[in-house]
Amino acid sequence: MSHNPSKILELVEPIAAGVVAEHAIRVDREGRFPEEAVSALGAAGLLGLVSAREVGGLGEGHRAAALVVEKHGPEAVRRDVAAGRHLSTLAFSEAGSRSQFWAPTSTATKNGSSVRLDAKKSWVTSAGHAAAYVWSSRPVAAAGASTIWLVPAKTQGVRLDGAFDGLGLRGNDSRPVAAEAALVPESARLGADGAGLAVMLEIVLPIFNVMNAACSIGLMETATQRTAAHAASSRFEHDGAALADLPTIRAYVARMRLKTDLARALLLDTLDALETARGDAVLRVLECKAAAGELATEVLDIGMRVTGGAAFRRDLGVERQFRDARAATVMAPTTDALYDFIGKAVCGMPVF
Repeated sequence: MSHNPSKILELVEPIAAGVVAEHAIRVDREGRFPEEAVSALGAAGLLGLVSAREVGGLGEGHRAAALVVEKHGPEAVRRDVAAGRHLSTLAFSEAGSRSQFWAPTSTATKNGSSVRLDAKKSWVTSAGHAAAYVWSSRPVAAAGASTIWLVPAKTQGVRLDGAFDGLGLRGNDSRPVAAEAALVPESARLGADGAGLAVMLEIVLPIFNVMNAACSIGLMETATQRTAAHAASSRFEHDGAALADLPTIRAYVARMRLKTDLARALLLDTLDALETARGDAVLRVLECKAAAGELATEVLDIGMRVTGGAAFRRDLGVERQFRDARAATVMAPTTDALYDFIGKAVCGMPVF
């Protein structure tokens, strides 16, 4: 069954306003994985939002994903993903190649009927809660930059290193993951040997960038609304004037509104480009994450300034959004890397 945007939002809204909101402060304070929210999303079928219908998913595209992955792999796993029973995560970033995820230094070597994986993955989101990792390595034998594997988290030789205690996005359970002589069957390969870059760029990157941009815009939208409400309701007792009566405050709120709407307009145009296979679709995919990430930091900076001392109270929520918004600029592909890619595209040079 296909869902229009309003139907998707009807599924998301009670989870966001109920489960997510109820646990958000505790997740941030304790750095605890948001198990309740992920379970609620799975129960509503939203973890299978972009999974194919033939495996039980909703079969939606980038637009639906932005409002709230179809991938290669065994049908049984894909059915579990679509049904919310299986949480996979990306294991691309490495200590050796850092944020240049498209150039893994980890290795995959033939070992009898199996393949041996050795790697030092620097950051894997949801590492301790995922059932499997979508894992990049150098090719086994073919030419090409990389090969992609589906590696069960409980594979012998795969271990978690350390725990996440970061500035923002504190519930994401990011941590290093290492593999030492970890053996997987050749059937664990996602796509052809050496064809990993195509999987990364054609399947993963558009969905990742669009959803990352949507997350940044969500942070901006919430911060703008909360800041405007604070400015309208907070008054000076000696004369009864509200903060919003000050032209400087109104100008700051206007900038927040404008920057949020600019980012959303670019994201919507990106979705149109993807859905109609426009010639500038790749450029828009690169631009939407870079713009949303940059604008989110600017909007939250303004929000902290306008709400003043109240912003440092956790109950207002702007402080948490201020910290969370910073993550987008350093998530690979980083904003600086995206600027390079965009510049190449505009100058008519090969992007990758």
